[in-house]
Amino acid sequence: MMQDPEKVTVPLFTAVDREVFLREIYQMRIPAVLRGVSLGPCLDKWTVDYLREKGGDREVKVHVSPVPQMDFLHKNFLYRTLPFDVFVQRAAETKHSDFFISEEESYYLRSLGDDPRREPADLRKQFPGLAEDFSIPQFFEPEQFFSCVFRISSCGLQLWTHYDVMDNLLAQVSGRKRVVLYSPRDAQHLYLSGDKSEVLDIDSPDLERYPEFVKARRYECVLEPGDLLFIPALWFHNTLALQFGVGVNVFWRHLRAESYDKKDIYGNKDPVAAARAMQVLERALQALEELPPDYRDFYGRRMVLRIQSCAYSSEPEVAVQGCSPIKTLAASNSETSVPGSLSHPD
Repeated sequence: MMQDPEKVTVPLFTAVDREVFLREIYQMRIPAVLRGVSLGPCLDKWTVDYLREKGGDREVKVHVSPVPQMDFLHKNFLYRTLPFDVFVQRAAETKHSDFFISEEESYYLRSLGDDPRREPADLRKQFPGLAEDFSIPQFFEPEQFFSCVFRISSCGLQLWTHYDVMDNLLAQVSGRKRVVLYSPRDAQHLYLSGDKSEVLDIDSPDLERYPEFVKARRYECVLEPGDLLFIPALWFHNTLALQFGVGVNVFWRHLRAESYDKKDIYGNKDPVAAARAMQVLERALQALEELPPDYRDFYGRRMVLRIQSCAYSSEPEVAVQGCSPIKTLAASNSETSVPGSLSHPD
């Protein structure tokens, strides 16, 4: 019988300011719940009625699903456009008198930029009246800012497991939300399709289809209103709205500016060098197809060993012939700047 996945509680920190975040949390490169950070008057103000009034009838593009467990890979949802005030009312309901699919359909908003194909979302631009109530934690320099994403979910709505390539803070303004995370080191157990996991049901996974999933260590927390969750880049995360909830994600560029794809508006395109490496790998795999199966197997294994020796982090620090010394995940960050460090380029 398969063992249950190992579970770890995400550490909780209180009374966190910029100095504490940079000194005690950021360098560890693991998720952390930050409680007691000031987010502004939004915690008291952002009721359903207030959101509808301040957000007005601006049209927003939303996800509508017949089931609360949304699946981006197989697109079990529709995209629909609604006035913001109408959307908020529907998302807060458990049953709908007006609906697209069924009276129990679920709603999800991930705000977009004014020009969704060219610019990232920014709460201050799309919803300036509401942005006045929300204070972005100053844990990074202003020039590192990438996006400020408004998120609203129906109760019970669960989003697919995926990773982002930028560090971010998830601020839970109202409602409770469960977040499950997986380390980048467990990527080989998550059955990836691009930046997403094929394992949709992480609570009752089909282990006949996904037997390796049980090996992935599960980090978990429940966010209360006012909590911040630090999600380091490349950490996989899956969210479940335990109540109707409103949140804000703040993403910032923590690598060199030229590392990122200039056309990335969502923060989920692989860094330029990584994308280039994946293209080279695909060409190498195509070349192996010219060989008989036993040769293909042998040289495929040699390629895997080479990647392991030069790319995988290890503990403790080691030097591999032909490669630079490799440090642990927390320490190996020559490309990563501390937010606000003087070495970060514009």
